[in-house]
Amino acid sequence: MTERAIHQVIADLIPPGSRVLDLGCGDGTLLAYLRDTRQCTGYGIELDDAKVLECVRRGVNVIQRNLEEGLSLFEDNSFDVVLQLDTLQHLRNTEAMLRETARVGRIGLVSFPNFAHWRHRLSVLRGRMPVTKALPYQWYDTPNIRVATFADFEMLARKNGLHITASFGLHNGEMMTTWPNLTASTAVFQFEHNR
Repeated sequence: MTERAIHQVIADLIPPGSRVLDLGCGDGTLLAYLRDTRQCTGYGIELDDAKVLECVRRGVNVIQRNLEEGLSLFEDNSFDVVLQLDTLQHLRNTEAMLRETARVGRIGLVSFPNFAHWRHRLSVLRGRMPVTKALPYQWYDTPNIRVATFADFEMLARKNGLHITASFGLHNGEMMTTWPNLTASTAVFQFEHNR
């Protein structure tokens, strides 16, 4: 699946005109896409200097900040949608950031590499940590602090009073809705806080 195709899948979940916060926004490509195709506004949060500069070049509002510091600079319900696309696995305090996402946004959208994908399971059965397109690093040089599965996220969401409104997987350009925990290399969840 091309980056543009993934952006379209994500964009389809975001109501036009939404105020969006993108946690770990990278170079701002998705926020620029949402601005240009869905008339969304908002901010990205990114730590990497080069990526912050790319956001500025794209005309994307960006705040340079370490997500481990939380979202205390934002008030409750400041955004319609908060994105955490491929960021949770890099955070030390995943649960706190999930709660913060629900606090500052009406809708949360999370994606992460699905460690339960059948190829990942097979690799572990063979005695090796998986190295795939979704998990492209060796175990000793990965930026991922943790790994998770569909079932893990569902349990964490329930524990924190979150209502999952949509879930599916992505794998090699396809949306996986049948057995996504087994067939999808990336998990995607949309949720709201049970207020």
